[in-house]
Amino acid sequence: MAFSIILHIPGEASVLGEVEELPKPTDTIIVVSNPRLRDGKDIHYLEHNVVKVIWSLSHVVLIEVLASEEEESLIGFVRE
Repeated sequence: MAFSIILHIPGEASVLGEVEELPKPTDTIIVVSNPRLRDGKDIHYLEHNVVKVIWSLSHVVLIEVLASEEEESLIGFVRE
């Protein structure tokens, strides 16, 4: 199952992409598929045909994991 994530890299715009698995505490890199800006535009420092990028986790400040459509349908608003 792929996870949609947002990478926060200092001095750069946030990067949206997918990963096959979340990084473990011992990992030093993260492989992101389909990297793009949060608004869907291409990242200016990557070639237009890049489909995967390997980032060093030492350059990443924060990783946000987005809920999948499947999880959103399981969790609904409960009102008492």
